[in-house]
Amino acid sequence: MSTETTASVSTHILDTSVGRPAEGVAITLTARSGRNAEWVTLGGSATDADGRCKDLPALPEGTTHVRLDFEVEEYFFSNKHSSKKQAEAQQDAPRVRDSGAFFPEVAITFAVTPGEHYHVPLLLNPFGYSVYRGS
Repeated sequence: MSTETTASVSTHILDTSVGRPAEGVAITLTARSGRNAEWVTLGGSATDADGRCKDLPALPEGTTHVRLDFEVEEYFFSNKHSSKKQAEAQQDAPRVRDSGAFFPEVAITFAVTPGEHYHVPLLLNPFGYSVYRGS
């Protein structure tokens, strides 16, 4: 597959509530070849200790839209991570939140152009997130 006829995608996650990479977050890569085309799941991976997902599948030729699905609920509730508890303790608002993750998953959909690389970082905390096109 030529990189001139396909786009490529990479991502990483930073847990901004603790200022560290988010390790072990499952990510699924889905793509389609046109606004009205069906979404096709290409595969997935999980973030490493540096919060990076280095082995996402290649995009097929003709891909026009990509969706990254981040399964963040397990990350916030695993025994290894206490960022949700730390963030809740820092909140000024009364504790009226339920016991689940506010955003159990994050889905980011974006358009791509052949020959371009798209690095899409996710800045994550228990009660919000932000994404941008990185370099």
